[in-house]
Amino acid sequence: MSPSVSPAVSAPAVLAELRAEDVPDVAAGAAVLGTGGGGDPYIAALLARAALLEHGPVPIVPLERGALADDAAVYSVGMMGAPTVMVEKLPPAEQPAQAIRVLARYRGLEPSHVACLEIGGLNALLPFVAAAQLGLPVLDGDGMGRAFPEVQMVLPTTYGVATTPMSITDEKGNGGIFDTATPLWAERLARTATVEMGCSATISLYPMTGQQARTSLIPGTVSLCARIGRRLRTARAEHLDPVAEVVDEVGGRELFAGTVVDVARRTETGFARGTATVAGAPTGGDPAARTHSARLEFQNEHLLVALREAADTTGEGEQLLVTVPDLICVLEADTGQAVTTEKLRYGQRVRVIAIPADPRWHSEAGVALVGPRYFGYDTDPVRVAGAGAVR
Repeated sequence: MSPSVSPAVSAPAVLAELRAEDVPDVAAGAAVLGTGGGGDPYIAALLARAALLEHGPVPIVPLERGALADDAAVYSVGMMGAPTVMVEKLPPAEQPAQAIRVLARYRGLEPSHVACLEIGGLNALLPFVAAAQLGLPVLDGDGMGRAFPEVQMVLPTTYGVATTPMSITDEKGNGGIFDTATPLWAERLARTATVEMGCSATISLYPMTGQQARTSLIPGTVSLCARIGRRLRTARAEHLDPVAEVVDEVGGRELFAGTVVDVARRTETGFARGTATVAGAPTGGDPAARTHSARLEFQNEHLLVALREAADTTGEGEQLLVTVPDLICVLEADTGQAVTTEKLRYGQRVRVIAIPADPRWHSEAGVALVGPRYFGYDTDPVRVAGAGAVR
């Protein structure tokens, strides 16, 4: 399929509010930035649309000094657990707002804004469910610029913003507070509680001031989701190449195209872990020829993609194409719709793209937190080559 990039779609580049009719575009963009994880945004889209229809649009506030006061009380909210479980165990509509209420009651400080810590997957939209019910605005930004599998894997950690106190709630009405010594202890203890809660829970953590949010969050990512979703929708309507549209919007690069020939997946310690193999060809080749295969490793999200020739059965000639912290996304070949790791299936025709992460993730502190060695791979990060700048 030859790339065909359309001119800019006539619509606001920055969202001032989220309306019910905007939800599908934001969900589609969040699925792409979810890098295979973050939970299926379709679930959160249903909750968000219902909340917005009941309570009205939610204002979206940019991370700018004139728009966000230094002493604002910012509370984030999201789901924790295995995406494979979240597909079947839907959270109650009131659970995101309840997680914020539990934390606010513990702190004795009412929230003024709600934030996304993870713009990928369902956690891009759950804050809007809580905000609509609480009558609060949502910040146009997040703590990752993508999805990562563990709670401490956010840029605020590298700025010294405390992970806890954090609240955790489940669909059975249980709720609690963690106040931990380190961010990693917050992950370990909350993960254990999440497993006991059925491998899916709602959390509110990293409470911060407006000044901390402005410094540590990645600006404009809610609006970016909307633009990605809009371009996907427009490309399908105008018979353009939707994958090329996404690559253009995010300043990324297409790596590989082919057919899924193997998926090994398991739910373990609250994560969806596994490997997928795609037979086909690198960008510019003929996917039908199946001259190469791409190996994708994931822990909720895709962590690395490696290339080998089809004749290489030993893997000795395998070449790493991209690793975390950069984004690795699997999209349906014809529609451009993101394929989450829990929905990877034999026979799917897909295209693999990579997107540069926020530059701060490639700092020494960022790589220590989310680089490939943290996940057990003996390699330094391999960055996206030949990619453009995110708009």
